Amino acid sequence: MSSRTTRTTRTAAASGVAALVATAGLGLGAAPAHADPLPAPSTTTCDPYSSTDLFWYGLVSTKVEPVVTDFLAVAITPGTTGTRTSTLTETDSVTTTVNASAEVTADFKALFAKVTVKVGFSVSDTKSTTHSSTVTSTVNFNSPGYYGVFRGTRKVTGQYVRYVCARSGSTGYWINTTPNGPGAFTTFDIPEVGTVSCASPEPAGSLRATARARLYC
Repeated sequence: MSSRTTRTTRTAAASGVAALVATAGLGLGAAPAHADPLPAPSTTTCDPYSSTDLFWYGLVSTKVEPVVTDFLAVAITPGTTGTRTSTLTETDSVTTTVNASAEVTADFKALFAKVTVKVGFSVSDTKSTTHSSTVTSTVNFNSPGYYGVFRGTRKVTGQYVRYVCARSGSTGYWINTTPNGPGAFTTFDIPEVGTVSCASPEPAGSLRATARARLYC
């Protein structure tokens, strides 16, 4: 019943690559202590002339949770079955952000590519939100019962470290642009629209189970 490269070069002053970081206002202070070592590039040097070797991202943590963004409870009584179009009520929203900013620049695509590999499904890597002024769904209800019509997604949050390839002379060096601790990100899966019913249990921890819980069966 579901309705379902233009080269870019990072250059440091001849006095040392630290000038790049100071210009960016990032500082080279020691990173705070962590229970586990933070990820880092496997080498200290990089190719500053490469179109694909300018940034390096490491994932510190990831968390996936289902989020119902729009929902409507529908009671179908005997004699009222059939097709109907319903307008859902927004209950939540998810926005792709990096360090709480919704302005996601292109160089962060490499971060979200790593997130996709980690979680096993494609996530948004651009400025995006689930928010919509109107969400409608057309469903054919062929049996009486208590149903939920929903729209939702899998929200992904986590922390990352970021290195930039800076040039000093003819050599490139990885510079940590998050020396004071990991950055944070939020993104999400492709939204899903569907129906759930009190008569049909759903897999625990799934988006559908989260939607069904709103029915208070």
